[in-house]
Amino acid sequence: MRVAVVLPVRSFSTGKARLADVLDAATRADLGKRLASRVRDAAHDLPCYVVTRDDAVRAWARATDAAVVDDPGTGLDDAVRAGVDFAIAHGASHIVVAHADLPLAHSLGWTAEFDGVTIVTDRRGDGTNVLAFPATLSFDFAYGAGSCAKHVRAAEAAGARVRVVAEDDLSWDIDEPADLEALGPGFALPPLERKPL
Repeated sequence: MRVAVVLPVRSFSTGKARLADVLDAATRADLGKRLASRVRDAAHDLPCYVVTRDDAVRAWARATDAAVVDDPGTGLDDAVRAGVDFAIAHGASHIVVAHADLPLAHSLGWTAEFDGVTIVTDRRGDGTNVLAFPATLSFDFAYGAGSCAKHVRAAEAAGARVRVVAEDDLSWDIDEPADLEALGPGFALPPLERKPL
């Protein structure tokens, strides 16, 4: 089995807009890059395909020995599809799609050890932080609100076995200021400089 990781990253400079009340633009961009680097590192030696249209992200991806896939610019579902198709064309037999904002990620490969579809939900049980599946399985991606339930239905409709996992290291993502606060002083990334009040 040849496992590949698909990592969609829209932009460091325009991401994490919901943190604008507590972090300035430069700090948000730095956070986005550091979070993406954490997830990239969690791929370990697996081939990694970064899907983006952003030049800074392209440069970062190449510096981490990841391949770059052009984002069609029509939303996350289509970006994931582009990355998955590219990975399959380059020999992947099992795909792991991961969000780029998982601060506690340390390993992605275990999600591909199940012969069906693995969904690592966010800690609210609503979103899909990591999605792993055999390359031979065809179903529509459905990111956004309620994506966990949507992906379960799509995978089952495609005839796949499904496991939904709530796993501390991969279920944490950073969307809101409260997500940063909840990580507390044990947050493993370097301290963030707060926006002046």
